[in-house]
Amino acid sequence: MASMNQSISNQLTNVDTAKKLGLTEDEFEKIKQILGRTPNFTELSVFSVMWSEHCSYKNSIKYLKTLPRKGSALLVEAGEENAGLVDIGDGMACAFKIESHNHPSAIEPYQGAATGVGGIHRDIFTMGARPIAALNSLRFGDLSLPHTQHLVKGVVKGIGDYGNCLGVPTIGGETYFNECYNQNILVNAMSIGVVKVGDTVSAIADGPGNPVFIVGSATGKDGIHGATFASADLTEDSADDLPAVQVGDPFQEKLLLEATLEAIKTGAIVGMQDMGAAGISCSTSEMSAKSGTGMRIDLDKVPKRQKDMLPFEILLSESQERMLIVCHKGKESLLQEVFDKWDLECELIGEVTDSGRLEFYTQGEKVVDVPSEDLVLGGGAPVYDREFTEATYFAALSKFNITEINDITDVKSTALQMMSLPNLASKKWIFEQYDSMVRTNSMHTNDPSDGFITRLKGSNKAIVSSVDCNSAYVYADPYVGAMIAVSEAARNIACTGARPLAVTNCLNFGNPYNPEVYWQFVNVIKGMGEACEMFDTPVTGGNVSFYNQTQLAGKVEPVYPTPTIGMIGLLHDVDHRMGLSFEKEGDVIVLLGENKNDINQSEYLRNIVGQSESPVPHFDLKAEKSLQETILTLIEKDTILSAHDVSEGGLVFCLLESAFKNKLGFTVRCADEIRLDALAFGESQSRIVISCKAEKLEELSQVASQHGVPLQKIGSVTDGSLSFQDQDLGSIADFINIFDKTLDTHLN
Repeated sequence: MASMNQSISNQLTNVDTAKKLGLTEDEFEKIKQILGRTPNFTELSVFSVMWSEHCSYKNSIKYLKTLPRKGSALLVEAGEENAGLVDIGDGMACAFKIESHNHPSAIEPYQGAATGVGGIHRDIFTMGARPIAALNSLRFGDLSLPHTQHLVKGVVKGIGDYGNCLGVPTIGGETYFNECYNQNILVNAMSIGVVKVGDTVSAIADGPGNPVFIVGSATGKDGIHGATFASADLTEDSADDLPAVQVGDPFQEKLLLEATLEAIKTGAIVGMQDMGAAGISCSTSEMSAKSGTGMRIDLDKVPKRQKDMLPFEILLSESQERMLIVCHKGKESLLQEVFDKWDLECELIGEVTDSGRLEFYTQGEKVVDVPSEDLVLGGGAPVYDREFTEATYFAALSKFNITEINDITDVKSTALQMMSLPNLASKKWIFEQYDSMVRTNSMHTNDPSDGFITRLKGSNKAIVSSVDCNSAYVYADPYVGAMIAVSEAARNIACTGARPLAVTNCLNFGNPYNPEVYWQFVNVIKGMGEACEMFDTPVTGGNVSFYNQTQLAGKVEPVYPTPTIGMIGLLHDVDHRMGLSFEKEGDVIVLLGENKNDINQSEYLRNIVGQSESPVPHFDLKAEKSLQETILTLIEKDTILSAHDVSEGGLVFCLLESAFKNKLGFTVRCADEIRLDALAFGESQSRIVISCKAEKLEELSQVASQHGVPLQKIGSVTDGSLSFQDQDLGSIADFINIFDKTLDTHLN
């Protein structure tokens, strides 16, 4: 560095500069020790993004490492690649991952959501897998607020436009509304892809002397300090950070997708990584650190959309639709030919070195000289273990007494009220804006099931996926609530006939420096880990999103802890897929699992009664495992006709959803001697409603008995009339009308 021009040396920094870039005083001192000198502004900017929470996981990695990360089906362990990779047989693998784009979506909902979709798909095809499906998990505030309606419309349009133009079907997801997300919404996007085993590409920079290319779009000033932006609280002034939100182009991404997959086949690529968070800074440092090498990069050769971009702007830009590729020396022309064919930038910007350092030049001057290993997670990036204390609200929840709540007498009137709750109402307004049938692999659109089914062309197999998290449960008990999130994802997949394989997660929390928030985080990790162990679904990766907070009543409050679980399973024979809909009048309706005298954290209690403070619903992890083994056995034996898990809205809502598609009805009477509201609308876990032919009931009972799972025949399917506990609920058409129109009322 002594040879650097005086003009660069004059950019030396101090602790105030570091704090403005989101670094602490201690971190600034550590950087000085690593370099043996004071960093210049460009170097400090690189450290600031690479050591941000978004890139380094400095406040979470200690606990993330405790999650189960190995399994017989895994082809790579968590963190080894851009996405998880699972063996699905026949020489094929499934790559999948979920990530957040929360802060950008809260500021600019259309581009924030669109670029979240683009980024997660790039993580998949960077590995050489073709994306075949997308899912999402969305959290918004009070739907009656104009601001929330604006955010919903922008996010949904952004997701739909990007995915539809790219040609990847958006097959499913979940959407919740709660005032804790009024300002800080959550947008979690998941992508699933397939690739031949052995045809994947790693994010490595092996071979000193190998050339380094940047491909795809040109670099602009959008998204600068996006990683830092995502690692800080949203405030009233956050709109001023709009340049930190990237701008996407799905048509460019489609070209990049096809060019990338074609380039891999040439054999010219050593390693490749998407330029997501922190842009060139991240891809160069992570690839180099993984290989124990370095890079020498000429920033003047980076294609730019704007003139006079400063070095730190080029390095930190998060402009979309870009990749960094290390090419085998001597095969540059093969790479160039492919990207020329697709009319994309493919520029040689540097080479791999054996120095272990990143050296960036502009106009012949070295502006950055830092060791790559010290920038990244697992290297020199700091790791913290924050203090935590039990949340002050937690003990108070146990004081809830169900006897102080008046029981209902009229099931119908309550059910009609609940049907119009945004969390329970049809999300038709949302999913009709997504193309779910492009590539013709989706199988559940006209025949709904608990899991989302994507057929694997050329075989009779299918990938079944789910995204799940009831954050109200997690708020009530982070440990048990996280178990429930994993269990419901696995239950949805099992009810579809597939066996769960693996998990990716998106962990959304408030400020980690808040001891109560960190207590939530630590307990979520513990509960998630135990549930994943039980279902043999190792965690393949994902991301952590801290600093999600909302101003309520003049006070800044963290959002509910929201560990979104993305799970995949394998259905070996699509002819054995199981739907959730009742099939025919006269079929028997059976409940697997046990009803409880429990209305804790139910939609009924929180939104009809108006009581938000209560414990988590009843849950037993071992009982859940037995339940899922039972349903898988029943489906394998062709014993049942439908299966639908009891979740939000309780038993009555589950029955109604099973009746909707074929406009059938039900006559149900349970033998349980419990409160009527708990029976109808309680959300105690580990229950599945199934239908079958009467002659199959004995076989069904034997299977349930073998697994120790309670079973109760509760009724039969009707021609459209509805009865519950001898109360006439009217016709199914009455409920469908309300179910379908609730979101339309707010958003049209």
